[in-house]
Amino acid sequence: MPWRECSVMDERVRFVGRLLDGEGMSEVCREFGISRKTGYKIFNRYRDEGLEALTDRSRRPVRYANQLPDPIERMIVAAKKDKPHWGARKIRELLVRKLDGDVRIPARSTVHAVLDRHGLVVHARRRHRFKAKGTELSQAVAPNDLWCADFKGEFKLGNGRYCYPLTVTDQACRYLLMCEALESTKEAPVIEAFVRLFKEYGLPLAMRSDNGLPFASPNGLYNLSRLSVFWLRLGIVLERIKPGNPQQNGRHERMHRTLKAETTRPAGANVLQQQARFDTFVKEFNTERPHEALDMKAPAVLYAPSSRPYAGLQDLHYPFHDRDILVTSCGRICMHRKKINISHVLAGQRLGIKEVDDGIWLVSFMSYDLGYIDLEQRTLQTIDNPFGTRLSPMS
Repeated sequence: MPWRECSVMDERVRFVGRLLDGEGMSEVCREFGISRKTGYKIFNRYRDEGLEALTDRSRRPVRYANQLPDPIERMIVAAKKDKPHWGARKIRELLVRKLDGDVRIPARSTVHAVLDRHGLVVHARRRHRFKAKGTELSQAVAPNDLWCADFKGEFKLGNGRYCYPLTVTDQACRYLLMCEALESTKEAPVIEAFVRLFKEYGLPLAMRSDNGLPFASPNGLYNLSRLSVFWLRLGIVLERIKPGNPQQNGRHERMHRTLKAETTRPAGANVLQQQARFDTFVKEFNTERPHEALDMKAPAVLYAPSSRPYAGLQDLHYPFHDRDILVTSCGRICMHRKKINISHVLAGQRLGIKEVDDGIWLVSFMSYDLGYIDLEQRTLQTIDNPFGTRLSPMS
């Protein structure tokens, strides 16, 4: 039977007594519910030390990690106070020089632990997940100053599949640039749809969206997604409405209400049929429907394609950094044989790095500073969100 918590000492005495009466170890251990190894340990302890050996022993460790003789610990603390800008590596080297060869020199991690215990270590800021927030919003004056992108709520087609309409409008003149019937909100087909759109109409100065996928990512660095990184690479400024405030994209939402009423009731039998309905709606919305906000003109009367043509992604250069570095497919960079996590949304992108202090490197993406890398910590320490305010697009 197992030990009874209330009388462990008594159980051990009974156990030893049964063995002294001549019973076999295996049989007694089986009855008390312990292994033979434990049984022999108890019995051997009794034979060596008597009954006192059957009492509970202290579980306090023989030695503690990072515990040093007081004189050495005082030397470490004194050295740090004398050289406040020195780290554990340099202070350990001082110990090597001062102490005799017979004294064991503590490891660098032990020196660091001692400094930390005495409050002499400045901890880097923890990287935190950024909560979705709205950015500064602009007011479009001319066509292509600002495009608004969104997914109209999904709905079921006649064949039982879901349709996710991706829509893009020009804010200044209400021109409906795209209404694409997609089968999901995955980033790959969305990026392909935007490539086709950019080839046809050119590039806007800014793009406004909400904070949901695929326009933003809750797990991406600064809530970036692969799609928003693609926009940044093209020199498009990001604008995001404040969560729970769809009225900040009110013109686009109003178009969605009309789109839903005229194309989804009832829905098409399949995605091709539904796309044909969308195409008919886009043509009528742009060329025939009068808009009160446009003095009863149709959007096509006011809209003209952008003067910024789409030419694909250009190579990134960082002339004011020490060097550039490529983010791996798993979202890391390798520096001095150390792997540092950046973000999976920047996989395949080239970053600029510049050493601003001993072992501290500034990391930039295009004209945006992402944060600092501490080679000792092997982490990217983020700063204020560089994408929270409107910046000029790169030429």
